[in-house]
Amino acid sequence: MIKVSIAGASGYGGGELLRLLLFHPEIEIGQVTSESLAGKPVGRSHPNLRRVTELKFSALADLESCDVLCLCLPHGEAMKRWDDFSGLSARVIDLSADFRLRDPADYPTWYGHAHAHPDVLGRFVYGLAELYRDEIRDAECVACTGCLAATAILSLAPLVRAGAVDPSRLFLEGKIGSSAAGHRADRSTHHPDRSGAVRSFKPTGHRHTAEIVQELTFDGQAPTVHFSATAIELVRGILMTTHAFAKGNLSDRDIWGIYREAYGREPFIRIIKERTGVFRYPDPKFLAGTNYCDIGFERDEHSDRVVVMGALDNLVKGAAGQAVQALNIMHGWDERTALEFPGLHPV
Repeated sequence: MIKVSIAGASGYGGGELLRLLLFHPEIEIGQVTSESLAGKPVGRSHPNLRRVTELKFSALADLESCDVLCLCLPHGEAMKRWDDFSGLSARVIDLSADFRLRDPADYPTWYGHAHAHPDVLGRFVYGLAELYRDEIRDAECVACTGCLAATAILSLAPLVRAGAVDPSRLFLEGKIGSSAAGHRADRSTHHPDRSGAVRSFKPTGHRHTAEIVQELTFDGQAPTVHFSATAIELVRGILMTTHAFAKGNLSDRDIWGIYREAYGREPFIRIIKERTGVFRYPDPKFLAGTNYCDIGFERDEHSDRVVVMGALDNLVKGAAGQAVQALNIMHGWDERTALEFPGLHPV
């Protein structure tokens, strides 16, 4: 058994991580922190965990040493307090945006501030197991990805890496549910304003663009990514639709082969492409609570366009499940441990 503590466990991401780890056979939960709910039972913030655990929230300042420390703090907090956290555990998994980008010069551009600890960026491995499994296995520190970024990267990496599509013409549109905005309410998540809305909230300049460019750069060739994000009336889930353009004569069979070679043995990637039926393409509705990323595609018969669709649960495969998968890999366990929930149907 190893002891895992969660800093910032009262939010949606921290709550999902706690939910998953409570049923992990190799893990003992150490502390879970919340500044606003210190001393209160976790069920106060996460009603689904009532009578599942008797844990109470601790204050962040009271964190003690543990085997793995998971940071689920607001963006910017982990880097500011890195000196405090790094001495508490030999291994750290960060679920914020603080250590995802390798180049410190990218932080002012995409996050509006300089990185507080650029010297430690090189210690973090990007948290997508499908791309960095070997590096995660020996890592001291893992940076989980942005949820929209994860969907885009997993959807496109095989095609871009294989040179099958033109990296200078990638047009992405991500539809995302309200939980991605976090548990603190504001006008954008207020029910009368959000309900029924299909709202373009970041048609340009979304910060996850930096991760997508970083991780789709192969052989030194950075892609040109045109990314827009839209809020829809959904609590959990992302559907990423990408318009890419084939290089040469690329058939359905060719595309199938590229994805099969990349993901044929991946436990949490499913290629969804049926000829008929309502479920013939990826749909985030059926992924709620799961660690799967479903990917589908369609070759346009009338042009060189390839439409790629990726779907996942932003709180699980886009955050907490990704962290658990990395944790399993770091300790040599079956990476499916505590992540085998298949989802519900109907929902």
